[in-house]
Amino acid sequence: MIGRNKSVGPDGIPSATLKMGGEAMILFLARSRLAMVHYQVDWKKAAAVPIHKGGDRSSAKNYRPISLTSVVGKSMEHVIAEYLRQVWDDSDWLYEGQHGFRTGFSCKSQIITVCQDISDTLDESTRLDAIIIDFSKAFDLVPHDRLLKKMADSGVDLRVVVWIREFLSGCSQRVRVGTHYSEEVRVLSGVPQGSVLGPLLFLAYVNDILRNIDSKIRLFTGDCIVYRINLKNVEILQVDLDSLGSGLKKTK
Repeated sequence: MIGRNKSVGPDGIPSATLKMGGEAMILFLARSRLAMVHYQVDWKKAAAVPIHKGGDRSSAKNYRPISLTSVVGKSMEHVIAEYLRQVWDDSDWLYEGQHGFRTGFSCKSQIITVCQDISDTLDESTRLDAIIIDFSKAFDLVPHDRLLKKMADSGVDLRVVVWIREFLSGCSQRVRVGTHYSEEVRVLSGVPQGSVLGPLLFLAYVNDILRNIDSKIRLFTGDCIVYRINLKNVEILQVDLDSLGSGLKKTK
């Protein structure tokens, strides 16, 4: 699940160590993970490395953070993530228009469905109104208490919900530039970016918000397009946008 060349997290344990340990590592990992309610302290620390996106290198806005976390912790996240996908797939819980981080879905499937709907509209000589939205800093604004309630309501085993609570609580991070580190700060909200579970937890949080939209909405995680055929009733699209906005404001 974890590549041999995966960057080392704050605990200093490289993925190669787990690979070479083979089956001998299984007993140790089983004892130190789900069997214990408390998530290991070292697994809650992250080193955020700024990656330049383009433009002026002196502007912090032109960088995106990549969080380096424990490789051992990430391997456990993979186990939990696989369980969540299985539960949600079996119950068909996730919103059908969500194409991000789901088996059989991708940004390509999102684009294909939107293009097909547009093509059908053109064939019928009708008008289609569309709004493209990017949820800015959405991962950072997810409140943990509300997320955990939604996780429990999704049919997930309560022991896993408790594990996720431990995974989210007491996290800290610091910025690394070269060999220099900033001061460590606590993370009080949001889901960890750069983690395995972060995207799935975000999908769980926005899932019920999307179900209240009458217009069609196709997403790839936090990037979405909302649209509907204009039958001389554009006000419905505006109502849906207002509803979507109100739901997202609750994350602040």
